[in-house]
Amino acid sequence: MRTHRFRTSLAAILFSLTGSLASSAAVAEGWSDTTLEEAKGQKVYFYAWGGEPRINAYIDWAAQEVEKRYGVSVEHVKVSETGAVVTQIIGEKTAGREDGGSVDLVWINGENFNTLKSQGLLAAPGWAQSLPNWTHVDVNGKPTVLSDFTVPTDGQEAPWGMAQLVFMYDTRVLAEPPRSLQAIKDLVKRQPGRFTYPQPPNFHGTTFLKQALINLIENPEKLSSPVDEATFDQDVAPLFAFLDELHPNLWRKGAVFPNNAAQMRLLLADGELDIAFTFNPSDASSAIANKELPNTIRTFVFEDGTLGNTHFVAIPFNSSAKQGAMVLANFLLSPEAQARKQDPAHWGDPTVLDVAGLEAADRAAFDKLDLGIATLSPAELGNTLPEPHPSWVTAIEKAWETRYGNS
Repeated sequence: MRTHRFRTSLAAILFSLTGSLASSAAVAEGWSDTTLEEAKGQKVYFYAWGGEPRINAYIDWAAQEVEKRYGVSVEHVKVSETGAVVTQIIGEKTAGREDGGSVDLVWINGENFNTLKSQGLLAAPGWAQSLPNWTHVDVNGKPTVLSDFTVPTDGQEAPWGMAQLVFMYDTRVLAEPPRSLQAIKDLVKRQPGRFTYPQPPNFHGTTFLKQALINLIENPEKLSSPVDEATFDQDVAPLFAFLDELHPNLWRKGAVFPNNAAQMRLLLADGELDIAFTFNPSDASSAIANKELPNTIRTFVFEDGTLGNTHFVAIPFNSSAKQGAMVLANFLLSPEAQARKQDPAHWGDPTVLDVAGLEAADRAAFDKLDLGIATLSPAELGNTLPEPHPSWVTAIEKAWETRYGNS
């Protein structure tokens, strides 16, 4: 038990040093010596995207381990859009459901986190940094573990994995991939119908819009602040001028769009597309390992960099199993779980941990990973571009729907 006390104290110190605004009282509401005992017998309803079989299998494994080791049962509630979960939590608050909530832990980031945080719908600040495994998190090398789409996390969500936009192509079809937004437009102009993107508000579709906006907006510094409604139309004019030129040359002439990244990847595998994209740098290698893509697929990024962020898990304010949710979140941060998650044979999602600072045995688990033939090295991934303020997501999705939603 002394180990827990040491780690909790160290986590609190780190929490203070990283500039969090959480109070000491809030930290005290996090992990304690009684957390494991209080969590026993609890059932955690973990609301998480269910659109990828490999991720679902990983969550099933984590759930089995948490129940076996800690007596906490976990049910993965598969969702297609996290925004629907946010609406559900808001609805419970409106109905006065201050405890006994239906959502105990939610996979979240970006605008959804900002919505819940701004409306006071998350568990008290500080719980994430109170987790024993928080001591392994790379707060220096991966600053987005403390700031989600420019919004400070304040310990109200625990980092789970890293993400960066990467593009996939088949070397049998393209000798040299298009390494810029303009190069993609030029390619599809020469070879129409060979590129597309999921329809917003799908996460990957909106990610493509954000990447394009970062590349095209006249003043990129504006993206770190909330949308200025007075200048929004002018700010996004280059984005929609680009899309107006691009859409007639998209797959099915832009009349329809894929539902998600998995469908886009299937179109790449079937030879209907020359390029697909993902927010997981190891996704192509994982798909190759699972016989979902041919071994001629490779990954590339734009020469000037691509969008990147951290994804998290958060506990709603009225969770029915807060202790169990913290036990699950803590396990997801363990070197064992993080190493398995980074293995393309299971998921291929990059770790949030400081691997160099781990004990030798834990570090060895990462060192022996075969990240696959299509996974770029950190140096090859190049520049990681920061996410815009969450308000840009809602604004560009609405503008996209107005312009193209009925096409």
